Amino acid sequence: MINLIKLVTVPVRDQDRALEFYRDSLGFKVATDQPNPGSGQRWIELKIPGCQTHVVLFTPPGQEDRAGTMSNIVFTCDSVEKTWEDLKERGVQFSQPPKKEFWGTSALFQDPDGNTFALSSR
Repeated sequence: MINLIKLVTVPVRDQDRALEFYRDSLGFKVATDQPNPGSGQRWIELKIPGCQTHVVLFTPPGQEDRAGTMSNIVFTCDSVEKTWEDLKERGVQFSQPPKKEFWGTSALFQDPDGNTFALSSR
C-alpha cells in the first residue's frame, strides 16, 4: 500500500531565484542539483528538515503556465505564529497572516514566482 509522498513539484520560472528562496528563506536543504537532459533545466530536489517528502523546483515542458498559481501544498509547523514571524523577517511575503479556525491555525505565503502555499498547525 502507499505509505509516503516522495516528491512534490513546484513549477518555477527562474530556478536560481527559486533555489535561493527555498534554501535561504525557508531553510530547505539541497538534496540534488544537476542538469536534467533535454529540458534545459536542472533537477533541483530539496529536503525539508524533519520530513521525508522532498520538494522539486522544476517545470515540465508545456506547463509553464502553472507557475504562480495556488499550489495546494500545505506545510505544517509547531507554531504558525512563530514561523510566520520568522519567515516575515527573512522576507517571505504573506497574503494571509495567521488565522485561527476551529480546526487549527493557518497562514498563506508566496514564493518569488507567486506560487501560494498554506502554513498550518499540525
